[in-house]
Amino acid sequence: MAQTHILNFVPPLPRPRLARLGDWMARRRRAILAIQWVIVVFYLVLVALPAFLPHPHPEARLFSSDFGASSAIDPNLCATGAQSPVDKAAYAACWRDRMVLLAQYLFWGVWWPFVILSIMLMGRVWCGVLCPEGALTEFASRHGRGGHIPKWLRWSGWPVVAFILTTVYGQLVSVYDYPQAALLILGGSTVAAVAVGWMYGRGKRVWCRYLCPVSGVFSLLARIAPIHFRIDRAAWDAHPQRSAAVDCAPLLDVKHLKGAGQCHACGRCSGHRDAVSLAARSPNAEILGAGGETPRSSEAALLLFGMLGVAMGAFHWTVSPWFVQGKQAAAEWLVAHDIFWPLAESPAWWLLTRYPEVGDVFSWLDGAAILVWIAAYALLLGGGCWLAVRTAARLAGIDWRRLALGLVPLAGIGLFLGLSMMSATHMRAEGVALGWLPALRGVLLAIGILWSAWLGGQLVRVGAGGTAHRLLAGLVWLLPLGAVGGIWWLIFFVW
Repeated sequence: MAQTHILNFVPPLPRPRLARLGDWMARRRRAILAIQWVIVVFYLVLVALPAFLPHPHPEARLFSSDFGASSAIDPNLCATGAQSPVDKAAYAACWRDRMVLLAQYLFWGVWWPFVILSIMLMGRVWCGVLCPEGALTEFASRHGRGGHIPKWLRWSGWPVVAFILTTVYGQLVSVYDYPQAALLILGGSTVAAVAVGWMYGRGKRVWCRYLCPVSGVFSLLARIAPIHFRIDRAAWDAHPQRSAAVDCAPLLDVKHLKGAGQCHACGRCSGHRDAVSLAARSPNAEILGAGGETPRSSEAALLLFGMLGVAMGAFHWTVSPWFVQGKQAAAEWLVAHDIFWPLAESPAWWLLTRYPEVGDVFSWLDGAAILVWIAAYALLLGGGCWLAVRTAARLAGIDWRRLALGLVPLAGIGLFLGLSMMSATHMRAEGVALGWLPALRGVLLAIGILWSAWLGGQLVRVGAGGTAHRLLAGLVWLLPLGAVGGIWWLIFFVW
């Protein structure tokens, strides 16, 4: 019998460091679950507890013991402690204020901006490893009724509708400023996630796949992440043994997965059939590569009308002098025509912002103005971007949905800049010098514009259109970049 010579044995190559990290995630599911439940508890406390505490004193500060000369609270009370019954009440109030401010700062100043950044850098690791709603809906699904997922729930437009409705409603009730509004929106989303998990699926994240308000946004941003789980189809097909199916929580067909958009990067499939591994890639690979998935029309609509329309309108109305001037003009016209009911105050905080104890009450006119402003951004800016993308794609001879992906870097950096405005507000209130901030914002904005300009240029260059048509398409492509960049320039450097 012929024997194999020892020199013919070639030991397998060691897996790269990133691949070994993915394998560690697959082996350490219990550790990841423990992390998830710690974050669930932290999230529930951060969202729920402040909603049941009084509103902070107008001059309360998070890190400073100085409440201002006009405050009735001893400036050093939080640092020195209570010395009398009167001091004890003020001392307790001081720390309640700090707790509410800390929750606001952590949630809106740190949590959400850096979730967006993490998706752009590491893919949807947030979804698969850290997201409290994802952990809760999967837990409920494992212990629920396990119903069949209905066809209406699989509609691809839900992420678009959910993102727009959540964003607009959040502006009407001032979700960034008041814990009650945050509990209503985020707590309501969490309750819905648990309910959907209990009703549908068997240990899967049905909510995350089809209904999560930010799932579509995360899917778009993950396309430019330089880290992803790579599928080697040849190795998968060549694997000599049958294997159990991957326990993929977001219900993906792992074998045919082409991009990082839908993958939650939980690591459960790492090493499966020796074909799945965590790996590095060019952040442009999925958008420019032929193997990437062409986005659906609903995804392109979310990018153009949601992230570049509704979201920007929501960020900008609070700082735009044009918004104030328009609302004042509308109020004067109403008064001149003896129409006073739109000037009446909001009847409930959950309908429109109503916090008379801190002097913040919306009128019906305020609510209507916000709706009109955001709708104008969605129609004019989002619609203008859509028209420019469609025109450029037709001239270049490529799919307009794929060309739209070239705007993902600018849209993602715009979301980070908009959410970090809350971070800057908190730091200014604490007296932190932010002289460096305009330069940093300018650099980030320039990166987003230049990155998207380059991606669009590369996509147009390989189109089927003639040279003159492709050159014209490149010029048209610059129009949405100029519009979005110009609006951010106004808010950061003019207003």
